[in-house]
Amino acid sequence: MTIPDGTFDVPPGKIAAVVTSLEMLAAPVLPPDPVGDWTIRRVAQPGLDWYRDLYTRVGREWLWSQRLRMKDAELAASIRADGVEITTLAHDGGDEALLELDFRRKNECELVLFGVTAKLIGTGAGRLLMNHALRRAWARPLSRLWVHTCSFDHPRALAFYQRSGFRPYRRQVEIAPDPRLDGILPRDVAAHVPLID
Repeated sequence: MTIPDGTFDVPPGKIAAVVTSLEMLAAPVLPPDPVGDWTIRRVAQPGLDWYRDLYTRVGREWLWSQRLRMKDAELAASIRADGVEITTLAHDGGDEALLELDFRRKNECELVLFGVTAKLIGTGAGRLLMNHALRRAWARPLSRLWVHTCSFDHPRALAFYQRSGFRPYRRQVEIAPDPRLDGILPRDVAAHVPLID
């Protein structure tokens, strides 16, 4: 499909993001783990309320909403599937990060979700979690690890993935409902994405 150059109107009630997909074809050399008051914890059978709360706290400023739109059965099937690993970082008695790895494709792994709550951004917790993710993924006989990020994510997300060893291979435009207009997320989040009623 050919799309002509130019600008195009985004339909009312929708938002548009540029999505960059990145991949890693071999295990990288990892930087040292940062030292901090964090504990990595694998969650074997995540509760739906726990998952939605953490997903929201990690992702609301970046307009994460897809998992909040899922019905209970669909979400449970997704996050409790064989080959899917959910991990968090515990800090000060609470869970403050979300890592989701999907090993269901043969010899591949998708880093589906990755993020820390606002209070851990810039502390080194993200690097610790990424090092853990890369060790977990490449402990298996993989030929490819991949992730995507978008222009709604933290402004340093893309560079962080590239410093971690991922290389961009594809760019797309994603149109989706604005979750602030249909009540999925509060209207006052994600100031970097203007709200248009």
